[in-house]
Amino acid sequence: MSSEFIVRELTEISDNMRVHLADLLVEVVEEGASIGFLPPLSMSEAISYWSHVIHEDVILWIAERNGEMVGSVQLHLCSRPNGSHRAEIAKLMVHPNARRKGLGHILMAAAEERAREQNRSLLVLDTRAGDPSNRLYRAMDYIEAGRIPRYAKSADGELHDTVYYYKNL
Repeated sequence: MSSEFIVRELTEISDNMRVHLADLLVEVVEEGASIGFLPPLSMSEAISYWSHVIHEDVILWIAERNGEMVGSVQLHLCSRPNGSHRAEIAKLMVHPNARRKGLGHILMAAAEERAREQNRSLLVLDTRAGDPSNRLYRAMDYIEAGRIPRYAKSADGELHDTVYYYKNL
Protein backbone atom coordinates (compact mmCIF):
# COMPACT_ATOMS: atom_id res chain seq x y z
CA MET A 1 0.00 0.00 0.00
CA SER A 2 2.65 2.55 1.01
CA SER A 3 4.93 1.70 -1.93
CA GLU A 4 2.85 3.89 -4.25
CA PHE A 5 3.50 7.00 -2.14
CA ILE A 6 6.73 8.89 -1.68
CA VAL A 7 6.76 10.78 1.62
CA ARG A 8 9.49 13.29 2.34
CA GLU A 9 10.22 16.11 4.69
CA LEU A 10 10.56 19.61 3.27
CA THR A 11 12.97 22.05 4.86
CA GLU A 12 12.15 24.76 2.36
CA ILE A 13 9.40 25.33 -0.17
CA SER A 14 10.37 26.29 -3.70
CA ASP A 15 8.03 28.45 -5.80
CA ASN A 16 7.06 25.38 -7.83
CA MET A 17 6.38 23.29 -4.72
CA ARG A 18 4.36 26.16 -3.22
CA VAL A 19 2.02 26.04 -6.23
CA HIS A 20 1.57 22.27 -5.87
CA LEU A 21 0.89 22.61 -2.15
CA ALA A 22 -1.56 25.42 -2.86
CA ASP A 23 -3.37 23.19 -5.38
CA LEU A 24 -3.64 20.47 -2.71
CA LEU A 25 -4.93 22.94 -0.13
CA VAL A 26 -7.55 24.38 -2.50
CA GLU A 27 -8.71 20.88 -3.47
CA VAL A 28 -9.12 19.54 0.08
CA VAL A 29 -10.86 22.71 1.24
CA GLU A 30 -13.21 22.51 -1.73
CA GLU A 31 -13.97 18.90 -0.72
CA GLY A 32 -14.95 20.07 2.76
CA ALA A 33 -11.81 19.62 4.90
CA SER A 34 -11.98 21.62 8.11
CA ILE A 35 -8.41 22.91 8.29
CA GLY A 36 -8.95 26.59 8.94
CA PHE A 37 -10.11 27.73 5.50
CA LEU A 38 -13.49 27.95 3.78
CA PRO A 39 -14.30 27.44 0.11
CA PRO A 40 -13.90 28.96 -2.29
CA LEU A 41 -10.23 29.33 -1.39
CA SER A 42 -8.29 31.36 -3.92
CA MET A 43 -4.93 30.21 -5.22
CA SER A 44 -3.36 33.46 -4.07
CA GLU A 45 -4.60 32.90 -0.50
CA ALA A 46 -3.37 29.28 -0.58
CA ILE A 47 0.04 30.31 -1.94
CA SER A 48 0.28 33.00 0.72
CA TYR A 49 -0.43 30.42 3.43
CA TRP A 50 2.36 28.13 2.22
CA SER A 51 4.78 31.07 2.05
CA HIS A 52 4.79 31.27 5.85
CA VAL A 53 4.62 27.65 7.03
CA ILE A 54 8.19 26.50 7.47
CA HIS A 55 10.18 27.76 10.42
CA GLU A 56 12.23 26.18 13.19
CA ASP A 57 9.22 24.90 15.17
CA VAL A 58 7.28 23.43 12.22
CA ILE A 59 8.20 20.23 10.41
CA LEU A 60 6.42 19.59 7.11
CA TRP A 61 6.02 16.36 5.17
CA ILE A 62 4.55 15.93 1.73
CA ALA A 63 3.37 12.82 -0.08
CA GLU A 64 3.58 12.34 -3.82
CA ARG A 65 2.26 9.67 -6.13
CA ASN A 66 3.36 9.51 -9.75
CA GLY A 67 4.84 13.00 -9.41
CA GLU A 68 1.57 14.50 -8.13
CA MET A 69 1.16 16.10 -4.69
CA VAL A 70 -1.39 13.97 -2.81
CA GLY A 71 -0.83 14.69 0.86
CA SER A 72 0.78 16.70 3.61
CA VAL A 73 1.05 16.94 7.39
CA GLN A 74 2.76 19.26 9.85
CA LEU A 75 4.27 18.75 13.27
CA HIS A 76 4.33 21.91 15.39
CA LEU A 77 6.90 21.63 18.17
CA CYS A 78 6.01 23.57 21.29
CA SER A 79 8.87 25.97 22.00
CA ARG A 80 7.74 27.21 25.40
CA PRO A 81 9.76 25.88 28.34
CA ASN A 82 6.78 24.16 29.96
CA GLY A 83 5.83 22.47 26.68
CA SER A 84 9.15 21.10 25.44
CA HIS A 85 7.72 17.59 25.81
CA ARG A 86 4.79 18.10 23.44
CA ALA A 87 3.89 18.82 19.83
CA GLU A 88 0.76 19.32 17.75
CA ILE A 89 -0.23 17.49 14.60
CA ALA A 90 -1.65 20.04 12.15
CA LYS A 91 -3.14 20.30 8.68
CA LEU A 92 -3.26 16.62 7.74
CA MET A 93 -4.34 16.72 4.10
CA VAL A 94 -5.00 13.84 1.72
CA HIS A 95 -6.12 14.56 -1.84
CA PRO A 96 -9.58 13.10 -2.54
CA ASN A 97 -8.09 10.82 -5.22
CA ALA A 98 -5.66 9.31 -2.69
CA ARG A 99 -8.04 8.68 0.20
CA ARG A 100 -8.77 5.26 1.73
CA LYS A 101 -5.34 3.96 0.70
CA GLY A 102 -3.51 4.37 4.01
CA LEU A 103 -1.83 7.68 3.23
CA GLY A 104 -3.22 9.48 6.29
CA HIS A 105 -1.77 6.73 8.47
CA ILE A 106 1.59 6.94 6.68
CA LEU A 107 1.80 10.71 7.15
CA MET A 108 0.77 10.48 10.80
CA ALA A 109 3.37 7.76 11.43
CA ALA A 110 6.09 10.00 9.97
CA ALA A 111 5.06 12.83 12.28
CA GLU A 112 4.94 10.53 15.30
CA GLU A 113 8.38 9.10 14.55
CA ARG A 114 9.87 12.56 14.27
CA ALA A 115 8.15 13.64 17.49
CA ARG A 116 9.89 10.77 19.26
CA GLU A 117 13.22 11.81 17.72
CA GLN A 118 12.60 15.32 19.09
CA ASN A 119 11.98 13.83 22.57
CA ARG A 120 8.28 14.73 22.48
CA SER A 121 6.18 12.43 24.62
CA LEU A 122 2.76 14.00 24.04
CA LEU A 123 0.97 14.76 20.79
CA VAL A 124 -2.25 16.75 20.49
CA LEU A 125 -4.56 17.51 17.59
CA ASP A 126 -8.07 18.62 16.83
CA THR A 127 -10.58 17.85 14.11
CA ARG A 128 -14.21 18.49 13.29
CA ALA A 129 -16.63 16.07 14.96
CA GLY A 130 -18.03 13.56 12.49
CA ASP A 131 -15.22 13.86 9.94
CA PRO A 132 -13.60 10.63 8.68
CA SER A 133 -10.33 11.76 10.29
CA ASN A 134 -11.80 10.83 13.69
CA ARG A 135 -11.70 7.15 12.70
CA LEU A 136 -8.04 7.45 11.70
CA TYR A 137 -7.02 9.11 14.96
CA ARG A 138 -8.87 6.59 17.11
CA ALA A 139 -7.37 3.71 15.07
CA MET A 140 -3.92 5.17 15.78
CA ASP A 141 -4.63 5.17 19.55
CA TYR A 142 -5.36 8.86 19.99
CA ILE A 143 -7.64 9.47 22.96
CA GLU A 144 -10.48 11.95 22.88
CA ALA A 145 -9.82 14.65 25.47
CA GLY A 146 -12.98 16.64 24.90
CA ARG A 147 -15.13 18.66 22.55
CA ILE A 148 -15.87 22.30 22.02
CA PRO A 149 -19.39 22.87 20.69
CA ARG A 150 -19.96 25.10 17.67
CA TYR A 151 -16.23 25.74 17.22
CA ALA A 152 -15.72 25.53 13.45
CA LYS A 153 -17.83 27.14 10.75
CA SER A 154 -18.50 25.37 7.45
CA ALA A 155 -19.06 27.03 4.07
CA ASP A 156 -22.84 27.03 4.58
CA GLY A 157 -22.46 28.84 7.91
CA GLU A 158 -23.28 25.81 10.06
CA LEU A 159 -21.26 25.56 13.27
CA HIS A 160 -19.65 22.21 14.13
CA ASP A 161 -18.14 20.72 17.26
CA THR A 162 -14.38 20.23 17.36
CA VAL A 163 -12.87 17.15 18.98
CA TYR A 164 -9.50 17.33 20.74
CA TYR A 165 -7.29 14.24 20.88
CA TYR A 166 -4.01 13.38 22.54
CA LYS A 167 -1.54 10.52 22.40
CA ASN A 168 1.26 9.64 24.80
CA LEU A 169 4.26 8.37 22.87
